[in-house]
Amino acid sequence: MLRRKIYDELLAWKKYSNGSSAMMIDGARRVGKSFIAEEFAKAEYRSHILIDFGRVSKEVLDLFVNDGVDLDLFFAKLSAFFSTVLYRRESLIIFDEVQQFPLARQMIKYLVADGRYDYLETGSLIRLKKNVQDIIIPSEEEHIDMFPMDFEEFLWAMGDEATYPLIKNCFEAKKPLGAALHRKIMNDFRQYILVGGMPQAVIAYLDGKNFEAADFAKRRILRLYHEDVAKFAEGYEDKVFSVFDGIPSQLSRKEKKYKLSSLGKQARFRNYEDSFVWLNEAMIVNTCFNATDPHVGLAASADNATAKYYMADTGLLVTQTFQDKKFTDNELYRAILFDKLNINEGMLMENIVAQMLRLKSPRLYFYSRSDNLHRENNMEIDFLILDGKKIAPVEVKSGNYRQHSSLDKFRRHFSSVIGSSYILYSKDVMIKDDIIHLPLYMAELL
Repeated sequence: MLRRKIYDELLAWKKYSNGSSAMMIDGARRVGKSFIAEEFAKAEYRSHILIDFGRVSKEVLDLFVNDGVDLDLFFAKLSAFFSTVLYRRESLIIFDEVQQFPLARQMIKYLVADGRYDYLETGSLIRLKKNVQDIIIPSEEEHIDMFPMDFEEFLWAMGDEATYPLIKNCFEAKKPLGAALHRKIMNDFRQYILVGGMPQAVIAYLDGKNFEAADFAKRRILRLYHEDVAKFAEGYEDKVFSVFDGIPSQLSRKEKKYKLSSLGKQARFRNYEDSFVWLNEAMIVNTCFNATDPHVGLAASADNATAKYYMADTGLLVTQTFQDKKFTDNELYRAILFDKLNINEGMLMENIVAQMLRLKSPRLYFYSRSDNLHRENNMEIDFLILDGKKIAPVEVKSGNYRQHSSLDKFRRHFSSVIGSSYILYSKDVMIKDDIIHLPLYMAELL
């Protein structure tokens, strides 16, 4: 079993909730929601029932429609259908892919009030209007987001539980790990970038460290995402396809803001807004908004029409970039493994940082300023994060970068609101010019 941190969060919920709420696990398809829900049920409860609304029989759906008022009869029929005895306060009922049957989600209010059992829901696209239409969202429902495996979880899968605590210690002390250890960790981190954190891809890779097997698993996931678009974005699916398929080319540009002009000369944000929302709600992308005036805060000055769109899983981006070619033609695998990235392939480093920062922040921000009359005022800061009550600029650089002019200008211009400043790169920990330089694999600790 792949060890996931969300398991501990579910344990905490079971203890403090004690039946007073249901838990909804929200996440992209194939991120591991159903697997972790069932593993949690098997280990922590005397019995459980998993209802997969993606392929459940009509007889079970009829229970929710016809017998939801009489819960004694409802549970008796449910228990009989799944041949599972339910025990008061010792059983868990899982509503898997609940977005496909919103009526079950609405019933959570009454099931929790009944108090007999615990309830765990999993879903994708659960906030889209289509999936909540004509139902009352239960206030008894708590939410937790599930993301692709992070770097620490990837190391666990590789059988390494010793390295990451040391990474944390060096991060907190702002001390280098040393050449040999840093080189070893960067080698593991490069594997993580290429494979990504989707559990099926990780499992495929672990069987002999087979990148081709992992790539095959990722291609299946990308095909599934396309099928979901066709199914759940009915009426504007062509626009979602255009936006989604254009992400690699957008990120390969020096300025990574999504240019709608690439989709057509007459393309306007208002015409494509639903497509961007769909991809964001599906948790397929991580959206990074332009905070136009950090003096007034990040959310307050965010320009929703000016954004960067990163793939939620960098391993999927690696495969998506070359999805029309054979695995053997994918140059990114060789470039990453042998540290031979060119400027365009550096998009992977920025994407992995976005993926890691998203673990702690519900929204990502960057800063961009363009002054055609005074080009010396142009600035582009890859990410802005909160640093207590201050703001911390974060730049992603190659190991051999020569300057950080945008960061210097940003620090001067916004000195009153800036806390720490960071550069994430491929080398070891260093503090220089009052800027904290950290290896890329420490991004999720910020």
